[in-house]
Amino acid sequence: MIRVVVADDQTLVRGSIRVLVDTAPDLTAVGEAATGADAVDLAARERPDVVLMDVRMPGLDGIEATRQICTRPNLAAVRVIILTTFDVDEYVFAALRNGASGFLLKDTRPADLLTAIRVVASGESLLAPSVTRRLIEEFVRRPEPGRQPVADLDNTTDREREVLTLVGLGLSNAEIAAHLHVSLSTAKAHVSRLLMKLAARDRAQLVIAAYNTGLVRPTTD
Repeated sequence: MIRVVVADDQTLVRGSIRVLVDTAPDLTAVGEAATGADAVDLAARERPDVVLMDVRMPGLDGIEATRQICTRPNLAAVRVIILTTFDVDEYVFAALRNGASGFLLKDTRPADLLTAIRVVASGESLLAPSVTRRLIEEFVRRPEPGRQPVADLDNTTDREREVLTLVGLGLSNAEIAAHLHVSLSTAKAHVSRLLMKLAARDRAQLVIAAYNTGLVRPTTD
């Protein structure tokens, strides 16, 4: 069972998402939070698999709440999905910097929201490759202080760097397996080792690492 926390300052939105989550046989909502501070406390108490995090909340906003959750060693298994009304904005970039696994638009179809929760809980990539690349390319173009340090690839093999490149291009495990002519289990094993070696929480951070290390370069307009 995938355990979910819903954080949104609008009672109707929060309640609607909770009801939706609870309709899925493999998902369960373990709590609601109306503020970022409450979301952090609830995540620490319940240790959910996924937190659906609104950006604009009173007091501690969703971005800072995401940072606090994602930097706590005892919450390393918790994944955060940012809920936003804009497809690409400053909030999304800040969320990625602070450890979010991806984002969803608030007008996402209910079925797609449930699928996204499952995808993130499994550690797979959440966003469509074109959207992921657009976000990450803009992310790495911005020389802002506090960006996560460039990953050290010294301990990775040639094959692992090849896999990291394909992850950075937005390929799924199945697509990586087909591209490299290996089994799906082998592709998954390579990705798992990359997550461990690069101390990455999920595939979103592997994509960032692929760009930061120069394995994948931003396209030019």
